[in-house]
Amino acid sequence: MGFRCGIVGLPNVGKSTLFNALTETQAAQAANYPFCTIEPNVGQVAVPDERLETIASIAKSAKIIPTQLGFVDIAGLVKGASKGEGLGNQFLGNIREVDAIVHVLRCFEDDDIQHVSNRVDPIADAEVVETELMLADLESLEKRVPAAAKKATGGDKESKVLASVLGQALDLLREGKPARLTEPRDEEEARLFRQAQLLTAKPVLYVCNVAESDAAEGNDLSARVFEKASAEGAQAVVVSAAIESELVTMPVEERAEYLADLGLTESGLSRVIKAGYRLLGLQTFFTAGPKEARAWPFPAGAKAPQAAGEIHTDFERGFIRAETIAFDDYVALGGESGAREAGKLRQEGKEYLVQDGDVLMFKFNV
Repeated sequence: MGFRCGIVGLPNVGKSTLFNALTETQAAQAANYPFCTIEPNVGQVAVPDERLETIASIAKSAKIIPTQLGFVDIAGLVKGASKGEGLGNQFLGNIREVDAIVHVLRCFEDDDIQHVSNRVDPIADAEVVETELMLADLESLEKRVPAAAKKATGGDKESKVLASVLGQALDLLREGKPARLTEPRDEEEARLFRQAQLLTAKPVLYVCNVAESDAAEGNDLSARVFEKASAEGAQAVVVSAAIESELVTMPVEERAEYLADLGLTESGLSRVIKAGYRLLGLQTFFTAGPKEARAWPFPAGAKAPQAAGEIHTDFERGFIRAETIAFDDYVALGGESGAREAGKLRQEGKEYLVQDGDVLMFKFNV
């Protein structure tokens, strides 16, 4: 299953610089003028997880395969995008195709880098983007809700459910609130709500792009963003795109010392990737053997057959059981054989809720 986060924001806030560092490429042209990114660039990055290295060492795996998260660098947005201004239509279409939004906000002063509005105000920047997304959703729902309601009066059951859940979203948008605050009453409403692909229904991570000197503690501007995120139930992280750009040019063995000199224990990009992974409601299970140790993403709350389906649909279709070892037991007992001898290898059935860190082996028959 592929998951993609769209990197958005106003022009010249550091989106493409962040993307380049994330993917350790120069695929996106980071230039000091609006719309330097016209076609969305897509990069896959490994999700940092120290547990995978530990498992691979114990299993003596020849190959290590981390789980991956996709990042899409999307063209800069300007006010009026919902009406097609700038690259508005393309921007909105690109956002519709991602699973979550990584919203880069400028939290640094630099006279050499022009701001599209000639001021540094991350909250105002966030509101420009949010307003355009809400206006686009509002325009869409003001057509879709009456159409669904009309079909519902003719006895169409799905249209009745659709009119109800999208009607909730429309009311929120009219109040100036994002559609993600909609509360579907059951799984059918939740399914139809997801299928509606509303722009403001997507989870959001705010990335505060700060100067090098503020990378460890943030600053007053980033503090305001964190307050906003907390009030919305969103997430926020502090990153210095300048530091991350420098990091990717260094040999791997020198990076830890460089970060330590700046008062950092891990890169900002690592925090972004981990936060993006959590934002999507994802957890990780592992498979391990002599050939490879591999991390697999799965939605939190998934049952064993659903997790098995992340490997192959046949595993889910013909699921019999999952041989399960908790990560801590796997490490403490030296792997599968030790866990089996100690009675810590469990046979779990179809109703088992997979736990983050489980080491699994699926039995299936198709």
